[in-house]
Amino acid sequence: MDQSVPPAPEILAHSLLAFWADAGVDCLYQDEPTDRIAAGLSPPPRRVELAPTPLRAAASPGGPAADAVAQARQLASQAQDLEALAQAIAGFEGCPLRYEGAATRAVFSRGPADAPVMIIGEGPGGDEDARGEPFVGRAGQLLDRMLAAAGLTDRVFITNTVFWRPPGNRTPSAAEQSVCAPFVERAIALVQPKMLLLVGGASAKSMLKRDEGILAMRGRWFEWRAEDDSLELPAMPTLHPAFLLRQPAAKKKAWSDLVSLVQRLDRPERPH
Repeated sequence: MDQSVPPAPEILAHSLLAFWADAGVDCLYQDEPTDRIAAGLSPPPRRVELAPTPLRAAASPGGPAADAVAQARQLASQAQDLEALAQAIAGFEGCPLRYEGAATRAVFSRGPADAPVMIIGEGPGGDEDARGEPFVGRAGQLLDRMLAAAGLTDRVFITNTVFWRPPGNRTPSAAEQSVCAPFVERAIALVQPKMLLLVGGASAKSMLKRDEGILAMRGRWFEWRAEDDSLELPAMPTLHPAFLLRQPAAKKKAWSDLVSLVQRLDRPERPH
C-alpha cells in the first residue's frame, strides 16, 4: 500500500467517529460543525438532566443522604422480626445502589434467626444477586467449607453491610454503608448473637468505625456498639474469602481467626 496517499475523507470521518464513540461521546452540541478555535468561541454549556432522587421522604437540612438514613432508621425500628425487616429492606428506596444497574433485587440474609454468631460481609455479588442470598458464589462456598470445618454450620446468620450489588462488584462506599447501617443494626438486635465476625476490610471499617486495614485488624477482638449504645458485642474482623481465593497462603490466618472465635463462643459463661 502506498503510504504517500492520504485516506479518503469519508474514511477519516468514520475513523474519527469510531474513536469518539469508543471514548464515550454519544451526543453533539450542535447539528452543524463550528471551528471554535478560528472563531475564538467557547463551547456552549451542556444541559445536564438530573434523574429525580428515588427518596420519597421530605427534604431535610442534612440533604438526601441524611433523609435516607432517617428513613432507613424509621423503617428498621418498625420491623418486629426478620421477615418484616427483609420486607422493609426490599421496599427501601434510599440506597443509590438499588438504581445503579447492577442489582436486580435486595439481598438480605441466610441462616437461622437464633444463630450465636452473625457474619457481616461487604456486599452481594452477581451470584448473590441472582439467588437472593449472601455468600453463595465461589467465595461463599469457601466460607461454608471453613465454617463446616470449624463446627459452625447452622450456627451463623449471614448478611452484608449493603443489600444491593454494587456495579462491577466494587467495594461499597462509606455513604452507601451508612444508609444501610440502620437495617444491619436492627438485624443484630433481632438475632441477638453472642458475637460478630466481620468479613473483609470494608465490613470491619464500617462496623467498627476504624481506619486500619484488614491485615492490621484481623484476628483481634474489638467491641461493636449500637448507635444508641443499647447493645455491645465482641467483634472480630477476618479476611474475606474472595481474598483467600486470590491468596491461598492467607487461609492459615483466616482459619486461626475462626479457631479463636469458636474457642470464645464455646467458653463457659463467666459468673457475674
